[in-house]
Amino acid sequence: MSKVGIIANPASGKDIRRLVAYGSVFDNQEKVNIVRRALLGLEAAGVEEILYMPDYYNIVPRALDSVHLRMDVEPLDMPCEGNQNDSTRAAELLEEGCAKCIVVLGGDGTNRAVAKGSTAVPFMPISTGTNNVFPFMVESTIAGLAAGFLATGIVSVDEATSATKRLDILLDGEVVDLALIDVALYDDIFIGAKAIWDMSKVKEIILTQAEPSNIGLSSVGGVLLEEGLSQNQGLHMRLGSHMEEGRIEITAPVAPGFVRSVYVDAFDVIEVGGVVEFEAAPAVLALDGEREVEILPNQIAAARLSDHGPRVVNIEKTMRLAVQRGRLKANNIKRKEE
Repeated sequence: MSKVGIIANPASGKDIRRLVAYGSVFDNQEKVNIVRRALLGLEAAGVEEILYMPDYYNIVPRALDSVHLRMDVEPLDMPCEGNQNDSTRAAELLEEGCAKCIVVLGGDGTNRAVAKGSTAVPFMPISTGTNNVFPFMVESTIAGLAAGFLATGIVSVDEATSATKRLDILLDGEVVDLALIDVALYDDIFIGAKAIWDMSKVKEIILTQAEPSNIGLSSVGGVLLEEGLSQNQGLHMRLGSHMEEGRIEITAPVAPGFVRSVYVDAFDVIEVGGVVEFEAAPAVLALDGEREVEILPNQIAAARLSDHGPRVVNIEKTMRLAVQRGRLKANNIKRKEE
């Protein structure tokens, strides 16, 4: 049976960066609309069963209110804690339940939480967060169709998805967490409001992506490295709080509407399997834009670049292959000869 999971984070798109920067607010009613259109796309692609993460706003049940679907749509059997553990647990259950794809609504942080639960099931990430490097700004009807064509086997996993990287976070040699896009060493001893916005406190950054067209810390690497990174590479940067001789000054969009100068002391490209030890403790590690890991005095913190990130649906390629294989077309249409 073709089975797809839906994880819609009701808290995404609402953090403090709406106050200190100019991030958009994704209210939960808009997420309901996005999920409704994704469901219609999934059904049109032939998906038979949907399993979804329960949440305090009832995003998926509200999305079902005004549509009549032939698919079975059921909640996962799990408690709702109202935090990122819900996304992680839902991903674990979807992998155990043999889902063929997970449609994720959120930003980099939500996708990170889902990846902590599973990297074996391909993601269809739809952007509804703040820093949106990992997920796509895509019409959810199309996202649903693409996820559905993967789930029903019209397009294979190897054809439909692309590999991604991740950063494993180590404390005293033990893996304690992961990041999909960036890890930042933040000169503070409290997690607090989680989001980072004061670049003077960011002392080191490690990236899996470095693109000037990205938002967030990834853009710093994109400006620094004109050629970008290969699939097997990451970037490590050490930063200063002000301009000095020998430092490189970079202007980058580090948050929505928040373009700031960043001063790079030194940088090096790392390969898959490479480990970078951070040089300060106590401090906090921000993962994909949110402070998550406290480094205590005498602890050794490090990040290791891995090529075992979740596979992600390539929407354009999947749709093209599905059409070439006769989907969405009632009969063969021949091009008119010149």
